[in-house]
Amino acid sequence: MQLHTHTWGEGDRVALLIHGMMADHRTWRRVGPALAERGYRVIAVDLRGHGASGRGEYRPELFARDVVETLPGGADLAIGHSLGGLALSLAVDRLRPERAVFSDPAWHLAAPVEGMGPEVFAQFKSAPKEQIRAMNPRWEEADVDIELETLALWDEGTALSLTSLFGTDLLPAAPVVPSLVQIADPSFLISPERAALLEERGFEVRSVARAGHTIHRDDFDGFMASLEGWIQPL
Repeated sequence: MQLHTHTWGEGDRVALLIHGMMADHRTWRRVGPALAERGYRVIAVDLRGHGASGRGEYRPELFARDVVETLPGGADLAIGHSLGGLALSLAVDRLRPERAVFSDPAWHLAAPVEGMGPEVFAQFKSAPKEQIRAMNPRWEEADVDIELETLALWDEGTALSLTSLFGTDLLPAAPVVPSLVQIADPSFLISPERAALLEERGFEVRSVARAGHTIHRDDFDGFMASLEGWIQPL
């Protein structure tokens, strides 16, 4: 599937951005321009079932295949958040960016307990503004409004499709390219034990203090600071 894309900047370097569940390219509204200012041409996708991209069957390998079919190979940088981090990890051997950043990636979905399964994520489709704001007290109001708009376009079937992945370990065995794993504090996806395991496997791991799962919206400055050494300086 050819995905909808949005581009910032016209720099000589290329950066790829892959969003997480329920979002689309607009989640990167501050990151895209910030990277463009640093000399990148930034290309962000809408994954299938999200934003302006098509709908269809949903499986991690299909998200990854779409990314490979849509984005250029050999980019200087690729960043994937949450589901986008999982998709990037499954596509990185074909995309072959110079560097990869996995922002609180969905590499371990804890086995669901009663009342906390995939169907709960699907219910966010109808979440009111007050709930989104309450769950994300550090977000700017513009991000709350964007979340409402992206939820309206989102196919909640993408959440239900992850049922078989709950309780499974999706941590990569090794980095394919130099890779940074950026984790929230605390992270409900990457525990301290898994973070240590990733370091043993050759990933660099950095935590953004007190940041929630969507690090780039919760603490934009902390998100950018944690990329020091991984992106072209101003």
